[in-house]
Amino acid sequence: MTLNQMQLDGPARPNGGACVPASPDSLKKISLVGATRSGLADACLSIGVPEREIKMRTAQLWHWIYFRGATSFDVMLNIGKGLRARLAESFSLARPEVVAEQISQDGTRKWLLRFPPTAENEKGAEVECVYIPESDRGTLCVSSQVGCTLTCTFCHTGTQNFVRNLSTAEIVAQLIVARERLGDFPGLTPPTDGLLPHPESRAVSNIVFMGMGEPLYNFENVRDAVDVLSDGEGLALSKRRITVSTAGVVPQIERLGAEASPMLAISLHAVRDDLRNKLVPLNKKYPLKDLLDACRGYPGLSNARRITFEYVMLKDINDSLAEARDLVRLLKGIPAKINLIPFNPWPGTPYECSDWERIEAFSEIIFNAGYASPVRTPRGRDILAACGQLKSETEKLRARARLVVDPA
Repeated sequence: MTLNQMQLDGPARPNGGACVPASPDSLKKISLVGATRSGLADACLSIGVPEREIKMRTAQLWHWIYFRGATSFDVMLNIGKGLRARLAESFSLARPEVVAEQISQDGTRKWLLRFPPTAENEKGAEVECVYIPESDRGTLCVSSQVGCTLTCTFCHTGTQNFVRNLSTAEIVAQLIVARERLGDFPGLTPPTDGLLPHPESRAVSNIVFMGMGEPLYNFENVRDAVDVLSDGEGLALSKRRITVSTAGVVPQIERLGAEASPMLAISLHAVRDDLRNKLVPLNKKYPLKDLLDACRGYPGLSNARRITFEYVMLKDINDSLAEARDLVRLLKGIPAKINLIPFNPWPGTPYECSDWERIEAFSEIIFNAGYASPVRTPRGRDILAACGQLKSETEKLRARARLVVDPA
């Protein structure tokens, strides 16, 4: 697929692989893709599986759905034919519809996914998720909400209205789709464009909750999704390779560590409350002191499990060298890594990215203070897939239509 080319014909996989189209019949059935173990157990009970068999049947379904990536109950040959038929009558293994796929010149892939229609949304909700390949790893950036509850002024996603929270299954399904598109389940063929990690590495080895939405405003579903993603008998991602990013929902931070225990990232972006109130309006509710106190108390915090602080570099806004020194003082005593993010422009933004010389000087001050201070390489800018750029394709098309009608 060439740069910026979109697949608009649904979920046909590259290289002849199989991705499950959502047939009219399957849309009427509940998909088991993304279900928790208790959800699979409930599904078995609902079709008459004896209580004594529930644990075994749940384990079988779990293996087929999450380890082998099964797209049909027919392939589950260690489950009796009669039970397979009952499962197929009541449930499906349908994935979200891949409405569009874009591939950046740097190998970043962005998918626009549409979930089945609901009573509230006859068309079905749409979200974007992004895959970022490196030489030794592949990171999937997943969404936790349709739209966003926050209005961070530098973030493209923040300009889209909040629609609803994603369910646990809808969060997990983003990884299922990504693994299928990348040939990361047994028996599937990876794309041949040479833009994936080394063949000995898993195509998707890391998950970051840094897509659309504020994860801690969808706490229960995010917590349960982390459990599904990290289960060693299925998708088997280490919790040290799952990072949940928050703009600072202070009351849920300790709970996240206690109940889910992923790595934590804080969308910081300012060292003063007055500026952060403008960039991240949530700061008016949970100011910096409260946020940093919550970080110091994060369960499991150590030099081996550092908190990542994300700091977007905005020209003449938050990038002075004095602010770099203030940032070091602000984080004193917190095992931390500081990710400096060159601002990724989007149509209509009032901000510019800091000059590269300023970013390097800012980073050097942090590094000399003893903190890792990587500058995040912009990825997927050409397909609006970089940090802060996610927004559903539908919303972008509507915006473009308005510009055509009223260029002013």
